[in-house]
Amino acid sequence: MENLLENDITGNIGTQKYLCTIAWRNGKLLMDEPENVGGNDLGPDPFSTLLASLAGCTLSTLRMYIDRKGWDIPEINISLNISQENDTELTTTISRSISFPGTVDEDTKNRLLIIAEKCPISKILKNKILINTTI
Repeated sequence: MENLLENDITGNIGTQKYLCTIAWRNGKLLMDEPENVGGNDLGPDPFSTLLASLAGCTLSTLRMYIDRKGWDIPEINISLNISQENDTELTTTISRSISFPGTVDEDTKNRLLIIAEKCPISKILKNKILINTTI
């Protein structure tokens, strides 16, 4: 199976509690935990980073589709959050709300909702995920 990324995402953590440096192609991202759990809130936490990935992918996918259709929708807004319940097994729910300032008719909104569900990160999160870990 071929990797989706040309280069690995890498990361490291030193002795400063929860502060991680994550590197990708051309840059670095700091990740940290909020102060209420012992971090210094110097960057997004892992849950926020996961949601940011879904937000960015959704927005880019919608922009690509809107531009291809030639529709006049100059701005797309998105809001996400995540919750978890642990009844008999862990259930994670991501809420994603998309809005457009100005007027967008219901048929167009319904079509864009379908397209949002087709963004690559949505597809990854809704399908079977295997994590192969080595030390």
